[in-house]
Amino acid sequence: MNFNSQRLEFKGHSGATLGARLDLPNGPVRAYALFAHCFTCSKDLAAARQVSAELAREGIAVLRFDFTGLGSSKGEFASTNFSSNVADLRSAADYLRQHFEAPSLLIGHSLGGAAVFAVAGEVPEVRAVATIGAPADVGHVLKNLGSSLEEIQENGVAEVDLAGRKFLIRKQFVEDACAHRILDAVATLKKPVLLLHAPLDQTVGIENASDLFRAAKHPKSFVSLDKADHLLTDPTDAAYAARVIAEWLSRYLVADNPQGAEPMEQVQVTETGEGKFQNAVHAGKHRLFADEPQSVGGLDSGPSPYDYLSIGLAACTSMTLRLYADHKKLALGRIKVEVSHSKIHARDCEDCAASERTDGGKIDRFERIISVDGEVSDALRSKIAEIADKCPVHRTLEGIAKVTTSIS
Repeated sequence: MNFNSQRLEFKGHSGATLGARLDLPNGPVRAYALFAHCFTCSKDLAAARQVSAELAREGIAVLRFDFTGLGSSKGEFASTNFSSNVADLRSAADYLRQHFEAPSLLIGHSLGGAAVFAVAGEVPEVRAVATIGAPADVGHVLKNLGSSLEEIQENGVAEVDLAGRKFLIRKQFVEDACAHRILDAVATLKKPVLLLHAPLDQTVGIENASDLFRAAKHPKSFVSLDKADHLLTDPTDAAYAARVIAEWLSRYLVADNPQGAEPMEQVQVTETGEGKFQNAVHAGKHRLFADEPQSVGGLDSGPSPYDYLSIGLAACTSMTLRLYADHKKLALGRIKVEVSHSKIHARDCEDCAASERTDGGKIDRFERIISVDGEVSDALRSKIAEIADKCPVHRTLEGIAKVTTSIS
């Protein structure tokens, strides 16, 4: 779901090579973000991919990486702990700073959320922190160890089954987890904080979000993820979380100007690489999608090209009528314009001129229905129809337009 995902590698805290992905927008980068995944997860968890993709669509580049000993990263997991994860995050921030731009945003999922709280104060460029299902206490992760915790305490090490995978956990991991005080880090952070948490989260209870929220200083926000599970395995939950984070972060970034410093008239449309038809649309500072319905092989992630034509006609009609009503001081209620598009045989077009009906092919037909609040007299009804026909987009569609093309 990414615009442009690059495989990268950099050195972690121990010198081991860490595997990473940098998800870049198709267009100018507004800011860089750093994403920290959950305990024993990887950068390729579905929720991590979806959040990164959504931010990339908003012009934010996201670096997500595997902590030492996990995923595609080298090193021995058994020698790691929470402190080493925090050190890996520092290394990732340094890598971005040296090769691209220091991260303005930190995002953490579960234990990764605790890690970004721990490191945020050490990265001066960070403007905001967002977490998903984060614990208020690093020691919370020890609940995942179950009965193996006693074995670790007695023998210094134990093999633990976590989500169907075997991991070697040493006593130093347990001692390190108990030593950290995340609430103290949150209380002194002095950066905007967004907490997303599911009330029914069975892995990290909702009380953790309450504790973090109380500790954080304003500006701070909490958003409930309703019935989502801890890993956001339902794509709709992951997509919702991603959209919330993207919208919230926009308050703490420079204004979006995807077409450069100077205003430009043209619209830019670029393939995203997602699905067969999806395209990113840049119109001034606005970012949209163009796509096709699933019935014809698209993702249905945005209006179709003909939908955009209909949108243009409907919007222009509404604006033209509002200008007329304000100029004539008419008490015209709220205007609504519905437009549908179809292709019909030219010979069946009753409104077409005779010369147009002789063609045996098809023509485009846009059906427009205009509604206004309140009573409308017959005279005003006729005037509305007359003014609607003067809409510039209407005239363009009914006139002759010349399209020139060049290849660069």
